Amino acid sequence: MRHRRDDRQQRLRQPRARLRTHVRQHRRDEPAARRRPRRRDDDGVGAPFAHRCRRPRLPPHPAHRRPPRDDPHRARPLRAAGERVRPRAPAARARPRRRADARRLRGTLSVVTQARVRPVSDPPATCLVALGFEDIYAAGDVAHLLRGLGAVAAEGIDRRIVEVTARRRGPAAVPDLPKGAAWLFVEVTGADEGEAMTAARRVVAEIPAVEARVVTDPAEVRALWRIREDGAGLSSRSPRDRPAHAGWEDAAVPPERMGEYLRRLDALLAEHDVTGLPYGHFGDGCLHIRLDVDLAARGARARCRSLVEDAADRVASLGGSLSGEHGEGRARSALLPRMCSPGVISLFGAVRHAFDEHGLLSPGVLVDPDPAEASLRIPRARPVTRSRDGLAFAYPEDDGDLGQALHRCTGVGKCRAAGTSSTVMCPSYLATREEKDSTRGRARALQEMLDGGTISGGWRDPAVHETLDLCLSCKGCASDCPTGVDMATYKAEVLHQTYRGRLRPRSHYSLGRLPELSRIASRMPRVVNALTSLPGAKRLTLPLAGVDPRRNLPTFARQTFRAWADGEGLVRPAGDAAGLDHPVAIFVDSFTDHFSPRIGQAAVTLLRQAGYTPFVPAERGCCGLTLISTGQLDRAASTLAQASEALAPAVAAGVPVVGLEPSCTAALRHDLPRLVDTDTARSVAEGVRTVAELLVVAQDEGRWSAPDLTGTTVVAQPHCHHHAVMTWQADEALLARTGATVQRLGGCCGLAGNFGVELGHYEVSVEVARQQLLPAMEAAPDAVVLADGFSCQTQVADLSDREAIHLVELLTR
Repeated sequence: MRHRRDDRQQRLRQPRARLRTHVRQHRRDEPAARRRPRRRDDDGVGAPFAHRCRRPRLPPHPAHRRPPRDDPHRARPLRAAGERVRPRAPAARARPRRRADARRLRGTLSVVTQARVRPVSDPPATCLVALGFEDIYAAGDVAHLLRGLGAVAAEGIDRRIVEVTARRRGPAAVPDLPKGAAWLFVEVTGADEGEAMTAARRVVAEIPAVEARVVTDPAEVRALWRIREDGAGLSSRSPRDRPAHAGWEDAAVPPERMGEYLRRLDALLAEHDVTGLPYGHFGDGCLHIRLDVDLAARGARARCRSLVEDAADRVASLGGSLSGEHGEGRARSALLPRMCSPGVISLFGAVRHAFDEHGLLSPGVLVDPDPAEASLRIPRARPVTRSRDGLAFAYPEDDGDLGQALHRCTGVGKCRAAGTSSTVMCPSYLATREEKDSTRGRARALQEMLDGGTISGGWRDPAVHETLDLCLSCKGCASDCPTGVDMATYKAEVLHQTYRGRLRPRSHYSLGRLPELSRIASRMPRVVNALTSLPGAKRLTLPLAGVDPRRNLPTFARQTFRAWADGEGLVRPAGDAAGLDHPVAIFVDSFTDHFSPRIGQAAVTLLRQAGYTPFVPAERGCCGLTLISTGQLDRAASTLAQASEALAPAVAAGVPVVGLEPSCTAALRHDLPRLVDTDTARSVAEGVRTVAELLVVAQDEGRWSAPDLTGTTVVAQPHCHHHAVMTWQADEALLARTGATVQRLGGCCGLAGNFGVELGHYEVSVEVARQQLLPAMEAAPDAVVLADGFSCQTQVADLSDREAIHLVELLTR
């Protein structure tokens, strides 16, 4: 929150354009009598474009003043991506500069080795105003007025990005917005809450909007800002659900001409049959948009060039800039003559030659630029599909093309952001702080693998497996990444393609075939438990199975849940349940069945209390989760097909299927229809529910009331797959009705199925748990630890003396 707010607070205060050397050089050549005094921002650097809007200069906050020379935070070395940035060490202990620094931090004229950082403090109080307008043009017409009303942020969106958010994350992800089809989110500040509220009311009174709302609920404020913040990722798919690309993503015009620019741009896009999701810093006149140009079609390069040239002409005619934030770079350097005079262009060359006479830094950028369409990546990417490449997953959201799925990643970098209480992505990066261990780093490596770039060894290239090794397959990116990257699916596909028909790692057999091994062990659980508890058994046997010996082996239940249910008369054919009163089919997963039958028994009790008639289908089925996570996808597809056939009669009769283990429930909902391309599989996936979802319905219908848990403190660790696929909204709403004090944790527990028990992953697994789970447990020693996932419960037991319980156990205590 701090970084985002700092950025918004400074955005209207400082010029949007970057400093341009050619402007400074041009001023040096002017006669002194003709020079006008330059306005300076807080950093003392002149702004090059007169049309950039500014606030009156404010007195510097103490945090803004130049720190003393002996302050360790005054100058910090910039290391290669992924390294921690620390205060400079004494010369004798200084770490040698890596050669990667120069490659990654070079510019057009120089190489940056150090940078001075000036912290910015949050204002004492802020207030958010949501303004609704008839269309995005009307919002653009009034945005420039907000500066005079003390706004520190004026961010614009319209219904297109709101609809995508609701479709991707569900209607609950979009709070109530004022009437209209476009909105401005305006943030004002004050010395205290009262002053901020007064400023907000002034905005409401003076800006002509269809409807306005002052938003005071912190959760609603966060939800609204998240829609705007995720724009860079959400816009990677157009309103037509096509891949949208960069190249014209951040042009800026004088703020008072924002509405006119929006009208001209939409007309241009209609001419070229292109769409996008516009959003941006309307108060600065800066618009972000990615366009769904079909780069895979014949003649795409010429169409792309024609589009950006026409767009550049329109921006230049309005006195704007081709790039408001990101720089011209390779994509737009060739368009500079449409904005700058020939004299200025020649100055570019002169300055460049003076700084870099051999053209070593960023060749083809700004001076002697490559054509705008020269470096397009998508046309080089070949389609990778089931029919021609034998993929296991269907990738329905990406037209069946794995390449298109991987190119969803646009480099936004949200996977590198600090974890919050409502996000999971990306646990491995938070543990190692290495770019290769982020979702973005993995996506880039896989893109290179498919495109035949720097990674040329295909599926089995060691670089591919190195970057995927620490992926926990948590699926956090599937929901938290604004672009919808699903690295767990991609990792499973890579493992499948790599080892199909070949000898696999040991853990793929021991952990990937766990359900089969558990069924064998359940025939003599006491013997198995006695053997695994012998002194030295773990140290000798676990490494042979590819398992870290520091892990504890789970204890097999003496009686499986299915055996108990059979004794209780709960087992019946799935098709015979239609006549029951509110029937519910319990999907018996391997973890509940063999290790935690108490959870299944508590679920039966709770569902009966809620007015349901639970039963266990006589037809056995498995979700194939452990096969999926180890990339045994042919076998997983066969297993899931059998499960869908077993559950189909119940679903066809309108009977919901309830899952107790979150990862297995998510596999039925998400992986089943992507591995098994049948109508039966799709209907079964739609019929799967969580316990919380059923209980919320029962309470809303008046058949059940949540127990009173007032005075109970709960530390809740939602399973990552639960968060990513089903969302935790129903559980959160249900717990709120109990009156319990709930601390919801984000991030991953660190075990993540087979990941945390495999050899070579223990340290990272523990470090992931230290991000949120372990500190929260230590801070609340008397709290109930709520964790529905078997892996989460195992991690808690392995790393502490606490025991985690399932939601059904909490509600039946």
